[in-house]
Amino acid sequence: MTKLIVLAFAASALAAPAFAGDPAAGEAAFKKCKACHSVISSDGTEIQKGGRTGPNLYGVIGRGVASDPDFSYGASLAALGATGAVWDEASIAAYVADPTAYLKSALGDDAAKSKMSFKLAAGGEDVAAYLASVAQ
Repeated sequence: MTKLIVLAFAASALAAPAFAGDPAAGEAAFKKCKACHSVISSDGTEIQKGGRTGPNLYGVIGRGVASDPDFSYGASLAALGATGAVWDEASIAAYVADPTAYLKSALGDDAAKSKMSFKLAAGGEDVAAYLASVAQ
């Protein structure tokens, strides 16, 4: 019986998502992102008014990398997008922590670089959770 309970617990732990950020903390942390990014829904509602240097981040979770037709991406990010890569919470969190290092790793190319020079040292998982929550 104890073995069954342990197995059931282990199975449920493995089935749970391994990635979890705090959307409320992410909304607060997004203030650092607003200099370059906005979050504007497809109907034009401004969820987060921000800059236009970076792409609109509404619906970014589940969207193909470098797939916003209204934005001109850097060569390395466009190359990653061409592989069919899709943004998820974990990849967004890793990207914002160090965009160039993320691209180098994802592409296996030491020459890869990002146009995004800002690094979010902490809270990337929260920002990713926030972005996932606003597009639901």
